[in-house]
Amino acid sequence: MRDTFEDTGFTAPAGRRLGRERRTVAIAALIASAALAVSTIVAATVVSVGIARASAADGVIDNEGSLFAIALLLGLVFIGIGSFAILPPRGRPKL
Repeated sequence: MRDTFEDTGFTAPAGRRLGRERRTVAIAALIASAALAVSTIVAATVVSVGIARASAADGVIDNEGSLFAIALLLGLVFIGIGSFAILPPRGRPKL
């Protein structure tokens, strides 16, 4: 049977302390975070340019302005509800 993993990512196993690898682990985590941030910015830019070139919003707003406003409002509500997922749970942490 396989052993279960307690932690994921760049951390050391639970039974072993980090020695000289601490700096390497920190650099690897920093590079991974920076790459994720840059990738997200590039993806958002590409999507924005694609929408601007397609002029999709002009056609929707001219014909169905109220429907577009409702869709935009619902999108913002869903984003707000989804943001609660990043909040830490209340109560004692499970060990």
